Amino acid sequence: MKTIQLHPGKPLQKALELRETDTPVPGDGQVLVRMHAASLNFRDLIVAQGAYPGTSKERRLIPLSDGAGEVVAIGNDVTRWQPGDRVVASFFQDWLDGRFQPAHMQSALGGGVDGVLAEYRLFAQTGLARIPAHLSFEQAATLPCAALTAWHALFERAALLPGETVLVLGTGGVSMFALQLAQLAGAKVIATSSSDDKLKRVAELGATGLVNYRKQPEWDKAVLDLTNGHGVDQVIEVGGAGTFPRSLAAARTGGRVSLIGRLTGIEDRIDPRPIMAKGLTVYGIYVGSVAMLERMMRGIEASGLVPIIDRRFTIEQTSDAYVYLESGKHFGKVVISI
Repeated sequence: MKTIQLHPGKPLQKALELRETDTPVPGDGQVLVRMHAASLNFRDLIVAQGAYPGTSKERRLIPLSDGAGEVVAIGNDVTRWQPGDRVVASFFQDWLDGRFQPAHMQSALGGGVDGVLAEYRLFAQTGLARIPAHLSFEQAATLPCAALTAWHALFERAALLPGETVLVLGTGGVSMFALQLAQLAGAKVIATSSSDDKLKRVAELGATGLVNYRKQPEWDKAVLDLTNGHGVDQVIEVGGAGTFPRSLAAARTGGRVSLIGRLTGIEDRIDPRPIMAKGLTVYGIYVGSVAMLERMMRGIEASGLVPIIDRRFTIEQTSDAYVYLESGKHFGKVVISI
């Protein structure tokens, strides 16, 4: 079978190698999936740099956490799946339900363990979820990390209510899924971007407030103006150190800030005064469990939500896909067909 091998720490064009390896055979409790598509996340760039916790520049691994495919063989004692079932893999293979535990970190696909960028992949039968009937493999491959992160933030850790307002930063995967999911719940969405063209597309998707942060560097004040000075009920914070203070300022008194990404870097110091003064709830979101993934899939199937795919690459073009994601030009998800 074809598979991509990643050597973390090398330049992207040299770090990713297309190789031929033996097709695995399922053992007890295992499922063999013919992978049809995978998608990229910002995390995959960090893994490729060798800067992601739990990865080593000395170890080669199969990259990417998000993939979708078809069950082609099952091992003994498998009761959840049959050949022909369409499935996605859960980001954390061992986080089935309940509270997140340190041990779950070691089961993160494309990081703690090999990922999904291969023609065939073995999974434990408990580490998969069924694909909604209306989605293609490519569409489904965008869901396990970015969509589940947004779902977790909006509905698992918070109880987003109709009429509330959500602020999304940028037009990457998590932000666009948050926009789509929030609207399904009857919430309003304000979006930021440095591109008027992207903001136009966001408006077409239903965002009610638009802020170009390049033209309005104090974008938190623009968000307050759009909410009559009150602030938003929830911020989907993907920027990190460079955006976190303004996210706090843009939130209403008693609001929520979901801390998800670090696109603008890392900083040691955080001023806690705005959190205390406004009674904000700030919580970290790290994807989600298999049970959350299954709940989200049911919600997506019931609503008919369709993920936003920016560009598609072949497995032979994997390096190009990484470079494109790194450029920041994407709107929604970048997908690799296998």
